Amino acid sequence: MKKELIFELSEFRSRLTAVKNEMARRGIDILLVSEPPNQNYLTGYDAYSFYTPQLVIVSLEREQPIWVGRPMDRVSASMTTYLDDVNIRTYPETHVHSSQYSAFEAMSDIVKEIGGEKARIGVEMGGYYYSGQAHVDFTRSLPQAQFVNADLLIGWIRLVKSRAEVNVMKQAGQIADAAMQRVTEFAASGIRECDLAAVIYQRQISGTADFGGSYPCCPPDLCIGRRSIAPHAAWTDEPIPEATVINLELSGCRHRYQVNLARTIVIGTPPPGFSELAKVALEGLEVALEAVKPGRTCSDVAHAFHQVLIRYGIDKASRIGYPTGVAYPPAVGERTASIRKGDVTVLQPGMVFHLMPGLWSEHAGVTITQSVVVTDGGVEPLTNIPRELFLR
Repeated sequence: MKKELIFELSEFRSRLTAVKNEMARRGIDILLVSEPPNQNYLTGYDAYSFYTPQLVIVSLEREQPIWVGRPMDRVSASMTTYLDDVNIRTYPETHVHSSQYSAFEAMSDIVKEIGGEKARIGVEMGGYYYSGQAHVDFTRSLPQAQFVNADLLIGWIRLVKSRAEVNVMKQAGQIADAAMQRVTEFAASGIRECDLAAVIYQRQISGTADFGGSYPCCPPDLCIGRRSIAPHAAWTDEPIPEATVINLELSGCRHRYQVNLARTIVIGTPPPGFSELAKVALEGLEVALEAVKPGRTCSDVAHAFHQVLIRYGIDKASRIGYPTGVAYPPAVGERTASIRKGDVTVLQPGMVFHLMPGLWSEHAGVTITQSVVVTDGGVEPLTNIPRELFLR
């Protein structure tokens, strides 16, 4: 079957080597990879199949990982991964959503088959896709194995992107720009909020004239009117008022790599004090961008931003940035570094962050953001739409 690899084989081999080196350092013999973005990162696997049990098994003793999933998804594994057929395995269809049979017990048999019955096994205990039931079934089926938490083992390796990954994220940024540009042109009083959301989705998927997009990890945050002070609000089917604030965060997705972008759109006359709040947000963002340089820490960047807020007597408790990359639902952000005070992660070229220094007061909110890749000299923007208020 013809392979549909997004990256060169050497890219996947480099990633696998880095993961195995970290496994060896921690004394882990076998790693059970349950998080879909990590499965994609190591093998290229891509299909909307992660709602049923699915694993990539990495063994220090085997050249290739083993993908294990539902029988009907074997086709996607054959198409989208570099794995040999012998390393694409399935469990019986009777185990899908069954109260009688466990897919995890079937996966445990494969672990035994490759010599893992008494191994030190790493699992992603803090991930979205490693359930309590999975852990119960694995530990019961492999009673002589030692299970250890390896939740962010791959996450910290993924934090620094390769040049090939950054190139894909630049395309995702162009999709985000196209979607935001379309919204700023379409938004007007009288239009239903849900129709504005539909415009976003249409452009996210259609992408640009040169390349299309894919489904994002999460819906756009479309915070309108009184919900503009709620950072993660949902849209309604109500018409947009004649004078209101729209805080919108969306993303561009290309080959599962996501780049986020937020802007504030003002319909009619801005509320009192709103323009001043926006100026503070923009000043803080520019200072934070200037502070991003290799060798500095996430905390250094947050400190620079907060120095701006202090001058205006404003306090912000939440973080102002997070890393992004390959992602699947339910979330785009990588669960490693955060741009906030106290995070001593050292910035390196190739790291990608969504700088999201939104400001919310009791009556108004401003969300003007920038996704960037850390470079040798500072940052390179991944989106190019102007960092400003959009007035309609």
